[in-house]
Amino acid sequence: MEKTPLDILKQYWGYDGFRPLQEDIIRSVLEGRDTLALMPTGGGKSICYQVPALCREGICIVISPLIALMKDQVENLQKRNVPAAAVYSGMHYRDIDRILDNCAYGNTKLLYLSPERLTTELARARIRKMNVSLLAVDEAHCVSQWGYDFRPPYLQIPEIRELVPKAPILALTATATPEVARDIQEKLAFRQENLLQKSFARANLSYSVLHEEDKLKKLADILRRVPGTGIVYVRSRRRTKEIAGYLSRQGISTDYYHAGLDAGERAKKQDAWMAGRKRVIVSTNAFGMGIDKPDVRVVVHMELPDSLEAYFQEAGRGGRDGRKAYAVLLYHPADRLNLERQFEQSFPELKEVRRIYRALGSYFQLAVGGGEGQSYDFDIVEFARNFQVNIVEAFNCLKILEQAGWIVLTEAVFVPSSLMIKVSKDALYDYQLRHPKMDRLLKAILRTYQGAFNHPINLREGQLARFLKIPAKALRHALDKLASDGIIDYSPQKDTPQVIFIKERVDADNLLIDRSLYNFRKNRQYERMNKAIAYAETPVCRSRQLLAYFGETDAPACGICDVCTGRTKAELSTDDFERYKGKIQLMLKDGPLALEQLVGSFAPNRQEQVLKVLEYLLDEGLLDQQGEELAWK
Repeated sequence: MEKTPLDILKQYWGYDGFRPLQEDIIRSVLEGRDTLALMPTGGGKSICYQVPALCREGICIVISPLIALMKDQVENLQKRNVPAAAVYSGMHYRDIDRILDNCAYGNTKLLYLSPERLTTELARARIRKMNVSLLAVDEAHCVSQWGYDFRPPYLQIPEIRELVPKAPILALTATATPEVARDIQEKLAFRQENLLQKSFARANLSYSVLHEEDKLKKLADILRRVPGTGIVYVRSRRRTKEIAGYLSRQGISTDYYHAGLDAGERAKKQDAWMAGRKRVIVSTNAFGMGIDKPDVRVVVHMELPDSLEAYFQEAGRGGRDGRKAYAVLLYHPADRLNLERQFEQSFPELKEVRRIYRALGSYFQLAVGGGEGQSYDFDIVEFARNFQVNIVEAFNCLKILEQAGWIVLTEAVFVPSSLMIKVSKDALYDYQLRHPKMDRLLKAILRTYQGAFNHPINLREGQLARFLKIPAKALRHALDKLASDGIIDYSPQKDTPQVIFIKERVDADNLLIDRSLYNFRKNRQYERMNKAIAYAETPVCRSRQLLAYFGETDAPACGICDVCTGRTKAELSTDDFERYKGKIQLMLKDGPLALEQLVGSFAPNRQEQVLKVLEYLLDEGLLDQQGEELAWK
């Protein structure tokens, strides 16, 4: 008898029921319908494709740009005895080949692929042989140029649909405005529009914007007043360490985290925070993606993010257990200036982009016409030092190249060593006799790792070095020696970002970057930045502002934010705002009116407030400006 989704949920996850909307999404997918699911951070998106994958014969292909998240999910699924695998940049070709073979001919149920790997000829050839039951697209907003995190390789996903025409597509995201939601369905070639959306409202999460001169003092005050686990977001790696040090001196158990730390250190810090051995983590936005810690009581942003999508996602990591939690933005007028300066830096002149592209080719010693589909370890600090360029400028140029579809710049990802014995058992024994110094190492590998003669095995170098009581450097030297002697195939572990060349390298003078698209993305980012500034500076219910941004324009006041509780004394109360908004909507019901006519219909002592309401309604897209006239959308 075929198992139901609830049977699968109970068997593998031990839950007695689904969260809101999960069951509707799963039913839609099992009925074979293309589905776009909008669920806020912590809504349980992964269950929506993992359960259908286990309900049906065949394999579910999951496309995600977040390598760390893919690895984490595969590990968690394997712990639940679900056959799952991942293919991403930085892996050795033979490992990719083996995994794809297992997916085509074995019993793998979920295959996670980064979007740039999905479109390689190797992957396409194997996908043709797979019995694909579902194509799941995580972080689906990346397909939309209207969104905040556009990734060109996502545009090639519809080509994969042609290889698996019977498989429905499930697109998932936590952050999409109405226009982005429409664009996702169009770009992914939905057979029929089908949007399932959970309200973005978080009734237990209190949003606040506090205008503070001394942010550090206020941060310590907040963490003393609000007990429980906390996350503090900052923009720079240097500040993570500085602020963690300050909080530790204030007697608050704190650590710091950023992508520049090595994999072991990141894992150690994350585990200590997850287990409650550290109460607060101070981090860049590298922290939090895919981390399921439900009892975060407070999330503090020390600076304003450059979009409300980013803020909503990061703040939403608080209170996933449904209990009261706080999302606090500490704001200062200087933040606006900093954000505007960073915006200008984010869109360097195209001649600078060409210069960095030329330097990139030299850095990897890559000939014109070569490199397509190749990935390379990339140290941006070394790159900037070698070519005497500013790191921030270099990074922003690389992002422009990424958005233009020339390269992909991945986050730092830990890829363990892999090792396979190439010779027969007799030849290996003979080698051990002739090289007694290698005997102990080879015996340790054979005892600890099964199957090294048959397929590549992942080697835990640190663990093996400790067991042998030798330095890690000496172990790597010995493994290199075994490889050079032809005894093993050995790929060293690495923990660096990758640059992937999506297209073959061209001469920098022939580098095509669509200027109109460049300007479009610049204008879109400018709009997003101004929406974020308006959120910080407009004393209207914070939850209502966020919900309006994501298309929920009729949400009630939350009653628990800094504005609703009177913590921030607004010149304009929420009740007054609603009253003015209602009257403006009524006046524009029969057609556009001139600004002067609209404002003049209110008493003189109210007109300044009415102008603020009109400015907010324009910012939120509820009003259209047609020359001198305003119209309700």
